[in-house]
Amino acid sequence: MKAENQGNKRYHEIREIKNLVESFESCTVLPAEFDHGAHLAVALWYLSELPDEEAAGRMRAGLHRFTEHHNAQALYNETITLFWLKLVRHYLDHADANRPLVERANELIAIYINSKLPFEYYSRELIGSPEAKASWAEPDLKPLEF
Repeated sequence: MKAENQGNKRYHEIREIKNLVESFESCTVLPAEFDHGAHLAVALWYLSELPDEEAAGRMRAGLHRFTEHHNAQALYNETITLFWLKLVRHYLDHADANRPLVERANELIAIYINSKLPFEYYSRELIGSPEAKASWAEPDLKPLEF
């Protein structure tokens, strides 16, 4: 997968998303190529293929492996990971399940390309706390609508 500006990557075939998931799991995708849109596509894939808890476990394990492989362990944040998984689950629950997954992935990325969205719900102090990095923290600015 070629590095692209956030939001410019569009998927045309399901195989592209499968390849992204495989390269994420094997840590062969470069951090610069694994942008926010790619994170969302992987989350969408897991949540469309697995029960929610298993999807969360796969995403968590993959992110831990990926950040360790690229010496970026300090970047992992459990609350942010679960925030996005909850949002993607909400999206899937309301999207037309008859539309191809590729179309839903492109729409999801277009709608939620702003990676700063969690800061509408969380203060920087809370989201950066050791507790929020290690486990789920409820938002302190406004409740989740999803």
